[in-house]
Amino acid sequence: MNKKKLIWQVPFLILLIVGTIVILQKQPPFRTNEGLVFGTVYKITYQHHDDLHEEIKTALQEVDNALSPYNKQSIITKINHNEDTTLNEHFTHVFELAQKVSTQTDGAFDITVAPLVNAWGFGFKHSIEIDEATIDSLRQFVGYRKIALENGKITKEDPRLMLDCSSIAKGYGVDRVASLLKEKGVQHYMVDIGGEVALKGKSPRMKTWRIGINKPIEDSLSINQELQTILEISDIGMATSGNYRKFYYKDGKRYAHTIDPRLGHPVQHNILSATVIARDCTTADAYATAFMVMGLEKAKAFCEEHPELNAYFICSGEGEHYEIYYTPGMERFIVKL
Repeated sequence: MNKKKLIWQVPFLILLIVGTIVILQKQPPFRTNEGLVFGTVYKITYQHHDDLHEEIKTALQEVDNALSPYNKQSIITKINHNEDTTLNEHFTHVFELAQKVSTQTDGAFDITVAPLVNAWGFGFKHSIEIDEATIDSLRQFVGYRKIALENGKITKEDPRLMLDCSSIAKGYGVDRVASLLKEKGVQHYMVDIGGEVALKGKSPRMKTWRIGINKPIEDSLSINQELQTILEISDIGMATSGNYRKFYYKDGKRYAHTIDPRLGHPVQHNILSATVIARDCTTADAYATAFMVMGLEKAKAFCEEHPELNAYFICSGEGEHYEIYYTPGMERFIVKL
């Protein structure tokens, strides 16, 4: 009796296998596009019948034209030079989100920090000899409350105010490409620009995307890729801010690139990196920077008040050991190795 059942089942099994193969063959292939943008590398993996790289590059150029202080014709450059310019949706979205995050974090995040970033040697202009008098002078025209978007124009309390969106532009670039892919009907993708990512659907192996968080080893050339942990995430944005790659030593003292806009100095607390997961990469990028400025205790308290954000902090410990803290919601993303 069992043999007769098996004989009848074999054709259906073969039909199922053949049908599955046919369906898989009709699925579009996964593609990977790579290149350079915003002074870093990008890698975009997505499932689509067509190669969308040219359209992706166009989308990234739109972001560069709005937010890059190195682009002489960009909107942000014209604003910094007090030239008349027309704002577009890309600049406006980023500016409004930046102001919102600045307000929520009491100025820990502030895109008007450009004069201080430049002075310390981490910006788009040459550094200068800096002392407390210089810092006090520069702080007079730093502050998110001194700039506003009114009637489609940027207004400044002082013409010397300058904007630097490097702490949010990569995240927005990621979201801009993700938006393009969604418009094209892409259901599965990973957009990675310099470690800031947006993910949707599944990986080419049809499993949840896996993203690593690097150990914060001093590595100005970004050669070391040793991982601290691995996350399984999808349909979300993630960004990491750290002080272990952009820094310099002067007179025996280490200066990291994260500047506290309120004090005018590079931060000196024990957070080495902050990884944030949020609904989009732009938001995650901004808060990752803010948390680096705020320090661990204030960042933890902020996350408790904003459970929509999840964060993973790596802090300096004794010797070569790290201390780890992550929000309760982050635990579901962490891969148990």
